Amino acid sequence: MAAIDVLFQEMLDSGASDLHIAEGNPPRLRLHGKVVPVQGWAPLESEQIRAMMAEICDEKRFAKFEECGDMDFAYQYENKARFRCNFNKQYTGYGAVFRTIPSKILTLEQLKVPEVLETFAEFVSGMVLVTGPTGSGKSTTLAAVIDHINSNYARHILTIEEPIEFVHPHKKSTIVQREVHIDCHSFSDGLKSSTRQDFDVVLVGEMRDLETISLAVTAAEMGVLVFGTLHTNSAIKTVDRIIDVFPSDQQPAIRAMLSVSLKAVCAQLLLKTADGKGRRAANEIMIQNRAISNYIREGKTNQIAQVIMSGRAQGMQLMDDAIEGYLREGVITAEEAYMKALDKHRFLSYMQGKSLPAGALE
Repeated sequence: MAAIDVLFQEMLDSGASDLHIAEGNPPRLRLHGKVVPVQGWAPLESEQIRAMMAEICDEKRFAKFEECGDMDFAYQYENKARFRCNFNKQYTGYGAVFRTIPSKILTLEQLKVPEVLETFAEFVSGMVLVTGPTGSGKSTTLAAVIDHINSNYARHILTIEEPIEFVHPHKKSTIVQREVHIDCHSFSDGLKSSTRQDFDVVLVGEMRDLETISLAVTAAEMGVLVFGTLHTNSAIKTVDRIIDVFPSDQQPAIRAMLSVSLKAVCAQLLLKTADGKGRRAANEIMIQNRAISNYIREGKTNQIAQVIMSGRAQGMQLMDDAIEGYLREGVITAEEAYMKALDKHRFLSYMQGKSLPAGALE
């Protein structure tokens, strides 16, 4: 049993999502969005924290971490749980952050996300993006979509991740999971080789650079269904982010490609529930139609919001509409809605103890 396993057990017992350790500080847990110290622990000293970290990591990889100062990998704690681990060096010394990976892949229904996400599995080709800030549950939602495909369709699926979080068993589909820095050098290298391996579905754990995004768009155009993530908080910003990555002389061509290949965007935020006992995902949904394709191609992304508002019958919704829906149902507080809303002015009346007029969402 590794020394740090005591802290992992504390995470599981308390229901914490994250564990933070840093030299000179006691361990801390993230419980329902708040970071709190672990009771009974003194500040960690340099040798103590280094020993904890080295014990759960391959010797060669830890030596590389010592050299470069940052590393991501996954750790299996007995048969109880997996953790996504980030080792880092900082001003005060060693540090690490661990996130719980649920042992069971939750279904889309269990996650309480909009039902329309099930239709993402029905696309034969194109690009589907799940976006949001770090810690918003993007990986969990994508794992549920991949599991839905795996359970209902006979496809050849590839995931390229850093690290591998959810381990997918073979069901109706055949799944290949590759970890960056172990099974392939980078996300872009994994994507390059995938074009020669007859995959129907490819999940890219993070689309963080020009080459990876370019290869993903090309794969989607070639007939592969590509899922990916970006750190954006709305559908419009997602489209703009992809286009802005490219040099200005290439942007008209990328707009034209995206107008055809971008099938859907699901932006996600996690909101603290009003009872303080959990969190709930709020989603903005954009699904390609003729109007959205035209606005992407013409560079008029600021008009996409109007199409989303009028596309509720297709399952589309804006983030602030989802947040206001939770607020009216009493799922979240006015303070939480105000903090997470994109248009904060819309929620000022709630903060002042007033209600918006009937039909405000119509």
